Amino acid sequence: MNILFVADPVEHFKIYKDTTFAMMREAQRRGHTISVCEPRHVSWQRGEQVKADVRDIRLTGDADIWFVVEGERRAALVDFGAVLMRKDPPFDAEYIYSTHLLEQAERDGAKVVNKPSALRDHPEKLAIMEFPQFIGPTLVTRDAQQIRRFHEEHKDIILKPLDGMGGMGIFRVKADGLNLGSIIETLNKDGAQSVMVQKFLPEIADGDKRVLVIGGKPVPYCLARIPQGNEVRGNLAAGGKGVARPLSDKDRQIAEALGPILQSRGLLLVGVDVIGECVTEINVTSPTCFQEIHDQTGFDVPAMFIDALEAAVA
Repeated sequence: MNILFVADPVEHFKIYKDTTFAMMREAQRRGHTISVCEPRHVSWQRGEQVKADVRDIRLTGDADIWFVVEGERRAALVDFGAVLMRKDPPFDAEYIYSTHLLEQAERDGAKVVNKPSALRDHPEKLAIMEFPQFIGPTLVTRDAQQIRRFHEEHKDIILKPLDGMGGMGIFRVKADGLNLGSIIETLNKDGAQSVMVQKFLPEIADGDKRVLVIGGKPVPYCLARIPQGNEVRGNLAAGGKGVARPLSDKDRQIAEALGPILQSRGLLLVGVDVIGECVTEINVTSPTCFQEIHDQTGFDVPAMFIDALEAAVA
């Protein structure tokens, strides 16, 4: 089939670690053809199907010039065998508008992964609140006094915006409360913006584990992203070290509990972040770590994903 990847500019991919590239490589290996566009290339005109200005590309196998463009065209999304939404956050208004266009493409008959309405309904920070049995003490609020009371109760806390990625905008405040007021002002913008506040989990020293769930089933290995130096964040984008490990019993329990629920909502690929035994995020927009797990363990995550994709659109 011809697969359309809606993503960030492919010219900026770091192919040695990029998960979307790993998906493309496995798809092409199986004989599927690849097209790409950015969300800004998708449009909908009255009385027509949702269309996009796409480039048909072929992977070369070369590390430097890793793709060639074999054609450019305007095409209806329904004409593709599958449409993969792989745009990175921020989860802003433009992202939401893109999901509306993709949802209309679904009504045209397109097969979109992950399902656009599910992307909207599962903001990556907030989605954990549906599963209180698996999360630590957590508060979502705009109110500065509620944040202060949460800090008084738990002493050591993490604050973060709801729309970031890669560890962006994450702060830790210890028992002394140093800079808490300034951090609240920065994140909640005088009460205009919601903030997530969580009890600090010291198990972060052993890694922020990315547990991948594909087609409702867990990948048997996670990637523990371990903070380096004085950094509190384990995110790879923030300098964390990625170490692949077999899932613990608790990791598997979490993945097996959440996986079928999320799959039933149209989420074929999910990245569940676990610190210690607590879920901290449920990533649905563009989960990563395929290549790191494959390179360190030999488990073929891209193959598992394309298997699931082929089954989903069959």
